[in-house]
Amino acid sequence: MIETPPFLDVCALSLNHHGEELCGDQVRILRTADRTIVVLSDGLGSGVKANILARLTAEIIVTMIREAASLEDVMETVLGTLPVCKVRKIAYATFLVVEIQHRSGAFRVVNFDSPEPFFLPKGRPTPLSTRRQTVQGKDLLFSEGALAEGDFLGLASDGVLFAGMGGLLSFGWGREQIAAHLQTTLRLRAWTAQAAVSAVIEKTGGFYGPQVGDDATFVGILARSANRLMVFTGPPLEKDADERCARRLLAFGGRRAICGGTTARIVGDHTGEVVGTDIATVREDVPPIGLLSDVDLVTEGILTLAGALKLLHECGGSPQRLPEDRNGAVLLARELLRADSIFFLAGSRVNPYYQNPLLPKSVSIRRSVLDQIIEALRGFHKEVAVEWC
Repeated sequence: MIETPPFLDVCALSLNHHGEELCGDQVRILRTADRTIVVLSDGLGSGVKANILARLTAEIIVTMIREAASLEDVMETVLGTLPVCKVRKIAYATFLVVEIQHRSGAFRVVNFDSPEPFFLPKGRPTPLSTRRQTVQGKDLLFSEGALAEGDFLGLASDGVLFAGMGGLLSFGWGREQIAAHLQTTLRLRAWTAQAAVSAVIEKTGGFYGPQVGDDATFVGILARSANRLMVFTGPPLEKDADERCARRLLAFGGRRAICGGTTARIVGDHTGEVVGTDIATVREDVPPIGLLSDVDLVTEGILTLAGALKLLHECGGSPQRLPEDRNGAVLLARELLRADSIFFLAGSRVNPYYQNPLLPKSVSIRRSVLDQIIEALRGFHKEVAVEWC
């Protein structure tokens, strides 16, 4: 039996330098079929100039890796072109690059003048062995290791470690304290990268007080079991496929959702149930949710999908920013955001009631809305697949 590799849960949060609208730290995340790349770049100073320098550095690294350049070639290119401050004799941007192989969990970290990464296998702080290599006349630190389920890797800009320096709390927030705080968080809180990263950023902000003295960014990578979701929406093009799609949904090893009244009836006919209705969830612009055993969420179709899409844009990918109201759109948006990988089983049968006469005959409103939802979810670094049936 082949063991399924853990899901790589990645989260990044930042504090901006006091008085600046733009952050001088930049994070880029690239997921391919076989690896995940995370880049944290710290621009010299703060504000617009630092933001541009960090963003360009991170974009160059990610773009070259996306185009299949080796990590060694990427480092030579970036370090060969990165300008140096004539006064301070230091690079205009520093960076950390993490490359993780999905199948094995093996990772390596390339560090250019940045704080050392935090490695917590099974939640316990453990130092990484490093080797030094000179590239384009500049020293790089290379670290290697492997992530198994329950392991955490953290990246920090220097603004995190410098929080509180020079004041009464100048000895309260160093590497050991950050590692200990992470260990406590991973042991006591929900096992998500966001929980760990939020804990570090909140503590960092507390040390700075009302005036953050430097851009501070923390990135967390947690290897854990994936939260999987299947969404069955819309009846299949051929009625003969109804039973097959219903079976696929009910056999899915994760959370299950249905969007659409006709789709819900297809599954209900398969199980011999009548779809129930939760009248308490009806709203002026969102129909009530339905009830079916073995299905975690049953909603109406187009109106609810459109409402969920609007909420995805408004909350910026954070489920904590969704409204507290218990209606179909909110519940669907929450399911989508809490999932790491989402599989849409989408029927191609067009409902004439929702057909847009301005679109080609083969294109439905549902398909358009679903495409936009998928685009938004991928923008939040979700693994999304769709199959039209």
